Amino acid sequence: MSRPASAEPRSRAQRRRDIERRLAHDVDVWVASASEDGAPYLVPLSFDWDGEALLMATPTGSPTGRNLTATRTVRLGLGHTRDVTMIDGEVEVLHMDALPRERGDRFAQRTGFDPRVSATPYRWFRVFPRRVQAWREVNELPGRELMRDGRWLV
Repeated sequence: MSRPASAEPRSRAQRRRDIERRLAHDVDVWVASASEDGAPYLVPLSFDWDGEALLMATPTGSPTGRNLTATRTVRLGLGHTRDVTMIDGEVEVLHMDALPRERGDRFAQRTGFDPRVSATPYRWFRVFPRRVQAWREVNELPGRELMRDGRWLV
């Protein structure tokens, strides 16, 4: 939802609450990765947030799967262009059988997709946020960094 440019900026604490609400309730996120030689790739993926990391799945041989496996870094875009959360994260790559069944079931229920039953080989990717920024309009650009080095600043 777009906000008028004249709207008062949210406090940093309110932005964090908004991020946490979005992580708990949204299902899809834009995933920006790059190959080892720097070729960019952008794709939407479904995710589940457990309070520590975003869990995603994508085919092992897809550009995103190859990029995340090779570089172990990612940038995520959550929300709309006029209410965006940017998350830079470290990636943990897991085989499908590496997660407890309950965790995979939770992902499948939340996203409506179960990669464990696909004929195409998938991997799990856990993204641990290292830097988080959030803003709506230009008046929220100051103070947009809310997490640095994996620690909340607010």
